[in-house]
Amino acid sequence: MATFVVLVAAIFTAILTGGASEDVSSGARSTRVRRQTGELRQEIPAEFTQIYQGSVYNGTEDIYRYTYTQNESSPRAIRVEVKSKGANEDYPLLFVVRQQRGILSWQVPLMIRGIYGYDKVSRTLCPMDHLQVGVKDEKETVYLEVSAASPAALNYRVNATILTDFSLSTGQSRDFLVSPSQPMYYAYKMPPDLDMVVVKVSSPSNLCAVFSLQPIKCPVYDLDRNIEFVGIYQTFMQKAAITVQKSYFPNGEFYVVVVVKATDADCTGEMETIQPANPSDEAFEMRRVKEVNVVVGPSITDSQYVTAVFVGILVFVLFYVVTFMVLFIQWIRQRNAELEGLAPRPEEQAATSAGAPINAQRTEPNYGATDTDPYTMGEQPVESKPGIPPTDQLNGPPGPPSAPPSRPAQPKSYPKPPMVHTLSDSSMEDDIDMLDDADEDKDIYRTKTFLYVADLARKDHRHLSQKYNLYSWNLLTISVFYALPVIQLVITYQKMLNTTGNEDICYYNFFCAQPAGDLTAFNNVYSNIGYIMLGVLILILVYRRDYTHQKKVDAGDRYAIDYGIPKHFGLFYAIGIALVMEGVMSGCYHVCPNYSNFQFDTSFMYIIGGLGMLKLYQTRHPDINANAYAAYASLAIVIFVAVIGVVFGTPYFWAIFSIVYVLAILALTAQVYYMGRWRLDMGIFHRMYLLIRTDCLQCSKPMYWDRFVLLLVGNIINWSLALFGAVAQPDDFASFMLAIFIINFLLYFVFYIVMKLRSGERILWVTVGLIIITLFCWTLALSFFFKGVTTWEKTPAQSRLDNKACVLMGFYDDHDIWHFTSAISMFCSFLVLLMLDDDLDYTPREKIPVF
Repeated sequence: MATFVVLVAAIFTAILTGGASEDVSSGARSTRVRRQTGELRQEIPAEFTQIYQGSVYNGTEDIYRYTYTQNESSPRAIRVEVKSKGANEDYPLLFVVRQQRGILSWQVPLMIRGIYGYDKVSRTLCPMDHLQVGVKDEKETVYLEVSAASPAALNYRVNATILTDFSLSTGQSRDFLVSPSQPMYYAYKMPPDLDMVVVKVSSPSNLCAVFSLQPIKCPVYDLDRNIEFVGIYQTFMQKAAITVQKSYFPNGEFYVVVVVKATDADCTGEMETIQPANPSDEAFEMRRVKEVNVVVGPSITDSQYVTAVFVGILVFVLFYVVTFMVLFIQWIRQRNAELEGLAPRPEEQAATSAGAPINAQRTEPNYGATDTDPYTMGEQPVESKPGIPPTDQLNGPPGPPSAPPSRPAQPKSYPKPPMVHTLSDSSMEDDIDMLDDADEDKDIYRTKTFLYVADLARKDHRHLSQKYNLYSWNLLTISVFYALPVIQLVITYQKMLNTTGNEDICYYNFFCAQPAGDLTAFNNVYSNIGYIMLGVLILILVYRRDYTHQKKVDAGDRYAIDYGIPKHFGLFYAIGIALVMEGVMSGCYHVCPNYSNFQFDTSFMYIIGGLGMLKLYQTRHPDINANAYAAYASLAIVIFVAVIGVVFGTPYFWAIFSIVYVLAILALTAQVYYMGRWRLDMGIFHRMYLLIRTDCLQCSKPMYWDRFVLLLVGNIINWSLALFGAVAQPDDFASFMLAIFIINFLLYFVFYIVMKLRSGERILWVTVGLIIITLFCWTLALSFFFKGVTTWEKTPAQSRLDNKACVLMGFYDDHDIWHFTSAISMFCSFLVLLMLDDDLDYTPREKIPVF
């Protein structure tokens, strides 16, 4: 009879636990746990690698007792795997693990974000070996409790194993599988000879996952809902990397934790919906299983770090050394020539360069290229104008000048020009002619068919210089007010990253991020030093030219007063300041590059491009160039539009932007074509009608050919850019705006060079060499710029797909080299602007054409 009862009980238990024996690991033994009649709580001595199957219901509890021996020299961890197909969200199975120093609990099905249920869960228990320092061969007991509140019996399966390969070694690669319900982590300890390591993870799958480094302590946060609580973490798809200093974690020890997200929304930025798990769907959990490889490698050594920093600054120190050596050699040669009586004679230079006539005595300057009745509006034959060749600018260069007379034995000293009373500051800032005929003859001189620099250099030089100096002083004021809140903001960003450990805040190239102090990517910040150092060098060179020119003017040198391109250095000072500030602001941006502060890196690029075009235009149009207030107001509008385009880059925005862009180009075209004499008022439509009827329908050719060709090409290019933007709608609107500035500057610069050569002028060999060097540097710089290593237009995980390893000295990446080469390119470009018209220093302004 007793035998019969036992047999019936065994059959009944088999029915309750049916189906719980599937998915048995290869080589593992399976043991079915039988509950005695009336027994509510039972404790079962368990063994590792043994699979136990059982069932519980409301009021019952199974307790598994595991015992193992700690080993400090070879840390190990316990991994528990549980599974149940009968449990559901209303009546889940509860699992509680009790250890000596902590408790870990979870439920099956494991609910992720409240809707995704997983009936198979694997968790690694916090190992005591790392916490029991100095304790060896001590036994540790772990209890696994299984319970449920279901009125019906719920079947389950449990299996516990010891991870003997729980510790990572430097340079060792480890492959494993993870899912939202089966996270994984390993321990790593830095060896004594390393102060910094790089932890890299990679995967062939695009599933969204989180990669975290956490201190060695319990509990370990390894689920999607809590992995962000401590340590450092990143989202990733195919690869990620974190550079860790030994000082960040006690004794250089930390856990490397990886878990898969329930959805890919955090990595792609696109919302997606996944249906809740179906217990009968065996493939559901496999869709979120990700194969991951992790490796911990050494970073660069301290000596390599210091060497890379030193070499970076040494490159730009060499520019200072070479520049000062050249200046010193020129000074020595000039001094020796003066002592030997062999100083170069201005008259001879005039003969060889532009044919400037030399008079024995100084005469009053000619304030225009016309000596006839100004009301003829250019209808007087060109032959009647002294010093002007009979052919226009498009028919070829002027004829050779007559040879200058020989130089007298002793150089003459010319009297200083009469001083003009200084106006108030408010008058300096306005576009007012300092001439009696300002209101009568302005239109006459500026609308002639053939213009020369003397026609557009009629205002008092001193007042114009004060006007252009406002560019530098205003830019200094703008820079201070702009930079202070920027510095405060990026420091706050960096502190936030260091405090929260969320490295998704900033878009670094994590495969080449060299930390220093609180900065995560010091190399990206430091590489901007080239802009600062070369910007200061530009200011030094401009000051030297300004000082030399002013000395000549004070000495009454007529060549400095009446010959060559009018010397106004205010815009050059502003360009130097803008280059310095570009280094400062780009460095601030790279403290924590992201979507919110991109304009820090681009604002002064727009200013540099705008000032470059203004300086090139000012060279031969000194009287009609824009004042500082109008220029900076226009650039402020450009920066504002750039921000709007990035934040609200909708098709409606692109349509409105393209229309406004084309209208602005047309208005600028009219202003340039008529030398600032085109007024924007209610009569503009009538004047446009007259213009089309007279200039386009009745004339066989435009009145101003040179300007017409330039503006025609410029309009074609800019209209094409507007059309491209409206159709393609590029994601990076800030770069699109910057490209507009660069293209227009290059267009005007090429036009200037071509017209300079067609007008019979020459370019000094030094300037030609600088142009060649500039082209080479820009080509090299742009090649590195387009090797993007990050992009804030995408999510942080997508941006990491572009991350690349260091390419120079194990310290600098492609973007750092862009910083170096672009700084050199800008420096050379501004030197070209500074020296481009040095061949005209002894040419009368009445013979320098305007184009």
